[in-house]
Amino acid sequence: MKLSLRAAAVVAVLTISAALTPAPASAANTLTMRGADVSSLQRTLDLGGKYYNASGNAADPYDILKSAGVNYARLRIWNSPASGYNNKAKVLQQARAIKAKGLKLLIDFHYSDTWADPGKQYPPAAWASHSLTQLQSDVYNYTYDVCTALKGQGTTPDSVQIGNEINVGMLWPRGQVTNNNFAPLASLLKQGYNATKACNNATQVWVHVADADSMANMRWFYDGIKGQGVPWDVTALSYYCMWHGTLANLYNVITDARTRYGKPVVIAETAYQFTTADADNEPNSIPGTVLCDNIPATWAGQAQQFTWTQNTARNAGAVGVFYWEPTWYAIKGNGWDPANINGTGDGWDNMATFDWNGRINPNIRWTP
Repeated sequence: MKLSLRAAAVVAVLTISAALTPAPASAANTLTMRGADVSSLQRTLDLGGKYYNASGNAADPYDILKSAGVNYARLRIWNSPASGYNNKAKVLQQARAIKAKGLKLLIDFHYSDTWADPGKQYPPAAWASHSLTQLQSDVYNYTYDVCTALKGQGTTPDSVQIGNEINVGMLWPRGQVTNNNFAPLASLLKQGYNATKACNNATQVWVHVADADSMANMRWFYDGIKGQGVPWDVTALSYYCMWHGTLANLYNVITDARTRYGKPVVIAETAYQFTTADADNEPNSIPGTVLCDNIPATWAGQAQQFTWTQNTARNAGAVGVFYWEPTWYAIKGNGWDPANINGTGDGWDNMATFDWNGRINPNIRWTP
């Protein structure tokens, strides 16, 4: 997810079709991975944040999500974030809570100390001066260390992402794709794959890009890494309608990715706003006025857009859809900037599936 491209979101939405008939609700395929990225949740709980079910009763947030259909949780991991959250220790802690609830676990390696997305892929400070050869060892050793630590406490990850939205590579500049040269990136992805399989052969390895908007871009990337012999198990895409276009286009991209590479496809990130308002002094990452498919920014609208996205993914043959940060409601001290987590606000407060008091959207469902 990219939190810094608010202006781009406003411009991009102008290209989106104003009206679209949703995919039919019934389909032969099943969404076996119904996910929620809950990376900010531990911080909210540590700050005393509460969560409430549709009846208004306080409840465990994982139980609330499970009741809405979630069966998979995603956690990002940063190497040494200044906030002290989303690091190895906190991921291990949260993984225990997730597995205790019977949820499956996806670990999202950013290979950074902060946000990594299509516009920025900064290496961790500890790796900043390393050569490509050194970074290959870094990726292997770090991936293996985190995976084996999780395995050692009985919370073996069911899936891992080797990089987050790596449209043009990761660990820039060493692992950036320039002049269509995928070899450096491929060498890093192979190390992440090998480390994961050495830890636990059954763990699925995902490669994740935010290219649901463009079949050409999707093909360019996955053809590029395939040509370099990169192995992967799941093709993962981000889809935010205000950035990535129509559901009709999403259907075509998923279908093509699934058939072209012969691997399961998952929407690793999606979300939609439930209000046009802003809860804090941090401008919303996606303003409530930036809408898709004539769907309003309301509880019902958020649920409708998410349902349409799931229907489209299901009908195109995808196997999973993950909502990004549904639990990240506005609570002071849980800011977006890991270097100033107390002093920044939450740009996602209008995109979460919980309102500003921690109550779940009563309409939202993750459906098979």
